Amino acid sequence: MGHDLILLGSSAGGVDALCGLCRDLKADLPAAILVVQHVAPTARSLLPEILSRCGALPALRAHEGDEILPGRIYVAPPDHHLLVNRDDHRLMLRRGPQENRTRPAIDPLFRSAAVAFGPRVIGVVLSGLLDDGTAGLVAVKACGGLSVVQDPDDAAWPDMPRNALRGDSPDHCVPLADMAALLDRLARSPAGPARPVPPRIAMEARIAEKEIADMAGETEQLGPPSRMSCPQCGGVLNEIEDPKTTRFRCQIGHAYGPESLAASQADALEEALATAVRTHHERQVLFRRMEDAARGRGMMLAAARWDRAAREAGQAATLIQTAAEILRKSAAEEEEAEAAAGPAEPA
Repeated sequence: MGHDLILLGSSAGGVDALCGLCRDLKADLPAAILVVQHVAPTARSLLPEILSRCGALPALRAHEGDEILPGRIYVAPPDHHLLVNRDDHRLMLRRGPQENRTRPAIDPLFRSAAVAFGPRVIGVVLSGLLDDGTAGLVAVKACGGLSVVQDPDDAAWPDMPRNALRGDSPDHCVPLADMAALLDRLARSPAGPARPVPPRIAMEARIAEKEIADMAGETEQLGPPSRMSCPQCGGVLNEIEDPKTTRFRCQIGHAYGPESLAASQADALEEALATAVRTHHERQVLFRRMEDAARGRGMMLAAARWDRAAREAGQAATLIQTAAEILRKSAAEEEEAEAAAGPAEPA
């Protein structure tokens, strides 16, 4: 048995990367390809049509229960995780908890395919932001499969490839121009022996299959509670230790790599600061109206009190707005420093 299931995960810059890769793939590739490209939940994805026009392999929109056939590309639809049924090896679509702030996410596909197909899987992380795909590649390798990462220097957005290099020990790190030939060679090579599926990976695969947010019993077993809450639901985040990185998952099932969690926290903080600024401005308007009403009635002491409150509300709004600007500036500087540092060396 060869490596007959190839998983492609991409985000920002991913459509161009996927087109370039599919353009070079041979028509007789002896493997099926499953694709997760991050997309807005309300978007109408034209990716199957785009990829079909790019190369020799037909690309299809994935549907529940689809048989996985070699020589075809199956694309995850918006707002659904694309998964593999471990029992019959057919496709599943689920609206389970978001992972790394997105659905479809790369990690759930990689994890479920690793559980179902074991050493027959090749996981590939392409261009994208943050760290989706890192934990998925760890799962692929733990179940005996192969991991491939696009060279970060070759990616339009290097975050995902760079984090995959840091969190995994990839078997291959190549530029996009060399990837089709590599995947063709790997697909035709024999897969290794089957390995027992690590219980935690099997458990996380089950979580992605659930559409009802009632999984506290399983998530509590994944790791000890951290001192942080989930930015999406407010629940306690459990801390999960992978070999080279730490991840987080709440009782509802929302999951984060460290960079995705930091980005979610920054979004929540910026939203809270914006709400605070707006509220203080509204208070300032209210206090000025009360001041004018008091002056109109000759109540000068009350007017002075409302004037003082209005000035304090304006000062508070200014301070919070300054803090928000510092937060945005700090995040931008961190991104620039990360880009200047270059990719991590593969282990």
